[in-house]
This record gives sequence, C-alpha cells and structure tokens, in this order.
Amino acid sequence: MGTHTVTASNKKKTQKPEIKFDYHTIIIGTGPGGEGAAMNLAKQNKNVAIIERYESVGGGCTHWGTIPSKALRYSVLRLIEFKNTPLFSSAAQGLNLTFPDILQQASSVIRKQTNLRSTFYNRNGVNLIHGEGSFVDKNTVAIRKQDGGVETITAQNIIIATGSRPYQPPEVNFSHPRVYDSDSILSLSHSPRSIIIYGAGVIGCEYASIFKGLGVKVDLINTRDRLLEFLDNEFSDSLSYHLNSGKTTIRSGEECKQVETLDDCVVLHTQSGKKIKADCILWANGRTGNTNRLNLEAVDLKANSRGQIEINGNYQTGVENIYAIGDVIGYPSLASAAFDQGRIAANAILNGVAGSALIENIPTGIYTIPEISSVGKTEEQLTAAKIPYEVGKAQFKHLARAQMAQSEVGGLKLLFHTETKEILGIHCFGQNASEIVHIGQAIMQQTNGGNNIEYFVNTTFNYPTMAEAYRVAALNGLNRLL
Repeated sequence: MGTHTVTASNKKKTQKPEIKFDYHTIIIGTGPGGEGAAMNLAKQNKNVAIIERYESVGGGCTHWGTIPSKALRYSVLRLIEFKNTPLFSSAAQGLNLTFPDILQQASSVIRKQTNLRSTFYNRNGVNLIHGEGSFVDKNTVAIRKQDGGVETITAQNIIIATGSRPYQPPEVNFSHPRVYDSDSILSLSHSPRSIIIYGAGVIGCEYASIFKGLGVKVDLINTRDRLLEFLDNEFSDSLSYHLNSGKTTIRSGEECKQVETLDDCVVLHTQSGKKIKADCILWANGRTGNTNRLNLEAVDLKANSRGQIEINGNYQTGVENIYAIGDVIGYPSLASAAFDQGRIAANAILNGVAGSALIENIPTGIYTIPEISSVGKTEEQLTAAKIPYEVGKAQFKHLARAQMAQSEVGGLKLLFHTETKEILGIHCFGQNASEIVHIGQAIMQQTNGGNNIEYFVNTTFNYPTMAEAYRVAALNGLNRLL
C-alpha cells in the first residue's frame, strides 16, 4: 500500500473558529470579593458582568454580616459610654435603647454603603445584573430573574464570589418566630428580656456584647473550653471576664441536645442535662458556603460538606477558567481578605499567574465590647515553636487620652524576638483596638531590619494619643531583656 504525501501546495489549513463570548469575565456575587475582582478587571478595560441575586449590591457583608452587626455594636457602645461618663450620668438615667432603635441606625449605614458601591460599578462600566446565577457549562451562566424569566450570558472566565450563610442544622426549627440565625436576627422587631446565643465564636461573642449592652439577660453557650481559642490566652480570659458579668452567663463545654420551641419561650436542652429558658435563641454556630444553588454539577465541580470549593494558588478551581474567592473557599473568611482575594484572582486571569498572595499576618478585628484585635503570633504559638521572645505591655488606664475618653479598660501587648528584636505579635484589647493594631502591623511588614521594636522607642508620637501605648509597651519589653 502506498503512502499519500500532502505537499505544501495541496495542504489545506484549518483553524477552529474563534469563540466570541458576551463578556471577558462574569462574577457571581457583589460582596467584597466580587467587588475587588470587578474593579481590578474593569480598570484594565475588560468587559465584566457581575450578578447579584438581591435588589442591592454588597452581599452578606453589607446586608447581614459585618456592616449591620458593627453598626449595632457602635450604637450600643455610645449608649454605654454616655451612661458611664460622670459628666452625663445624671442625664442618662432612665435612657434606654431597644433593638429596633439601633436597627434604624444600622439600616441607614447599609443604605449609604449600597448606594456608594452601586456607583463603583456604574463609573467603571461593569454590567450589574440582578438575578440568581447558576452554571450551564464552564462558559455559560443562567440568571433567573425575580419575575421568573431566565437570561443566559457567556464569558471566557467566571469567578464564584457567592459568600456564605449561617449554618442551620435540620433538627432546629428555624421557621419558629423565636428562633433566629445571624441573618434573621436583623428582623427582630422588639427587645427580648432574655436570649440564648448558641455558639461563642466571633459572631456569637459580638451579639452577646450587643444584647448585654441593651440590658438583655444573655446565656452564651460555648461549645469549647474557652472563648475564641485562636486569641492570645490573656485576652481570651479578659473577654470572658468582661462578658461574664451582670445579666450575662457564659456556659462553656456545652453541646445542644434539643431546642424546644413553645409559644411563649424557647428551651435549650444541653447534652449535660441542663435546661435553659429564654424569650428567643440566636443560633450562631458555623457558616456554610453559598454553593448549593450554583449547579456545580454542570461543570464537574463539587463543594465539600461545608459548601466550600477547593482552589489553587491562583484561585482557580478544578476547571481552569473558573475561579473562587471569599467565604466560599473558607479560611480566612474575612471581608478584608475577600477584597484582596478578588484583586489577586483578577491578576491571575489577566496575567496567567496571581503574582501575589494574601499577607502572612492577616489582622483580626473582633467587635465585642471591649474590642479585640491582633496580628502575628500568640504567646502560646511562640512557646510551642520554641522561639525566644519577650513581652512588652501598656495598660490603657495609664494613658492620658484613655483617661480623657473614659476608655481605660484594656491595653496593648507586643511580642518580640529576644535577640533580633523583631516584632512577632501584636495584641490589643479595648477601645479602638482594631485601629490601633495597624500601627504595629505596618512596622511588622518592614524588611531589611525595619521590623524592630526599637522603632517605637526612637519615634515621636502625638500627645495625648492611644498610639503612645506602643512606646510604653516597647520600653516595658526592652527593660525586661537581660
């Protein structure tokens, strides 16, 4: 049998027709992650569509999570300060706020945030589409509108930024009017006399502070042995001390056996045999990724038991043109980190590789009363790693600014290497802790010897300020060195 040779003259070139998509990138979700990705891509003149299932942009962060809970907390804090300031204490007698009162302030903040964020998309030419997005294939998303109609759009890349929602165990009746999660609690139309908060993580502790400040009897059920175990032990104990007073009781090491719902109350039955009665219950024990309605099966993706999607260093899922960011990928599940993840994922789409990653030391801000913030290692972590360190402390009650502001509770702790004097951890407890911690974080990020505790001794701070705590803590720590 002879062979047939194709010469250059009779060879016919074939090319696959170029696929034209509606958009360069589709983003599902307008929370911090989706916003960060959309803005980065739009600034590079890419044609972007972003899908939002609700009427207003901002995602859970703006409507049910970070913004409303912090706004509620801020209103309660102002009330507490007013009542505790001697100059106003007589005028404050009998002054009380209800939960609906402080919800009005939170609603005002939410409106301002959503209006602002809507302008970002308009100004940058991002097409905002309202509806619920789900996959048809790896380049196609179907958007179900409120009127039942379905719009289908295509893109070269798709980013999942759908966030998370409160975990609802099936054995708890969340349809009962006395049972709430951290989303539905914002529909509470009265101030209860008593509340059970099941779950003493960040959300549970923050709401315990809010209700305590309103004079509500609180039972905070902690399924672990201590509050917020990722914190430095000293500050975890300090939070327990301040929460576990007045009408608030922390019950550690307890597990739910049953939530009994009655017409006039709820009763929590614990595994240890306790029965705890209250007007209502806030279930704040875990969150799950919003992936259940994305039709991931259509693109051969699968979420884990917590609704989270696996990604690589470029925020790519198992499908190379589909990316995922924010709460839907799990840790660190912070609004601040999600925004950065969105920008980094956009860089990966634009350049083929992310080119950067989240910083190693991500600060945490816990908006309890008092506030807590930290960055870097704890004493327990440094001890376990056998890293030689020393501690420098400053108590706020010794600072003139704290005395003027009647915010003398708490202090600042600096952990630094005994030989290199490199700052290893910063922990702050008290008023404006989440602001104060960033001063030290900026020094921790310095390289080539710039991260050194002696910076705080050799610089000049405004007086009087809370920032002075760094100089006081640095001197305290350096004086401990042998």
